[in-house]
Amino acid sequence: MMESIGAICALIAVCLVIADKRNEFIPWFLAFAFVAFGTAAAMAHDHPKQDAPIHEKFYKNWMMPDAPHISCCHERDCYPTEARKTPAGWEAKRREDGQWLRIPDSKIERNRDNPDGRNHLCAPPPDGDRVYCFTIGSGT
Repeated sequence: MMESIGAICALIAVCLVIADKRNEFIPWFLAFAFVAFGTAAAMAHDHPKQDAPIHEKFYKNWMMPDAPHISCCHERDCYPTEARKTPAGWEAKRREDGQWLRIPDSKIERNRDNPDGRNHLCAPPPDGDRVYCFTIGSGT
């Protein structure tokens, strides 16, 4: 995937040089930025096969409890996970690095059925400790 993003960036650079020579910088820049970011987004939006059924059932229309107009899931951000209750509140394990993330109370889903009884976390790949959404499983 990194090779594809690099190729897209190189294409944008070439087009910007050509556009700059023709004094058409802004239209070319906007056109290629749209294509490049759309392509990169399309590449990033690919759920692992084992998560596809739960995505269709639950993730694709799960909205943030504290911002109901914003989606929790950006195709790779949500997954079943381990969770634990601590004196400070809930924590969930991030898939990519195994780090335990503290779950802000405002990010805990309380108004929707859990699709399979497992804990589910929506969080970006390691980038601080941000959490989009979390639901507590029935076995926790």
